[in-house]
Amino acid sequence: VQLQASGGGLVQAGGSLRLSCAASGFTSDDYTIGRFRQAPGKQREGVSCISNDDGRTYYTDSVKGRFTISKDNAKNTVYLQMNNLNAEDTAVYYCAVKRWPMDTRKRRDLLVGCPAREEYEHWGRGTQVTVSS
Repeated sequence: VQLQASGGGLVQAGGSLRLSCAASGFTSDDYTIGRFRQAPGKQREGVSCISNDDGRTYYTDSVKGRFTISKDNAKNTVYLQMNNLNAEDTAVYYCAVKRWPMDTRKRRDLLVGCPAREEYEHWGRGTQVTVSS
């Protein structure tokens, strides 16, 4: 399983960036892609996630209305569009995948919100996002 993340960079406050996460090496159609970030001196936090089967999306409160997660199934790629960025968004951003084997899908269907960080099985390399004020 490989997750190739890209799209980070330096942007001024109020600006936008789009992060990509290309997944390869697995055939499951039931999985969730999570986007996380880790700022210096802080724990890694969940930002958003998207389910591959039905496209359900969730966002942490601090990014609601500013970030949009989406997927392109043909390219096996998940995008995180980040608008109106501020200094608090500065972090290393990661993507991760959690697969849902058949016997876990009922739990998946009942889940509200994103899976817990420790449930994700594979992680991509982080990409730095720096927002200058």
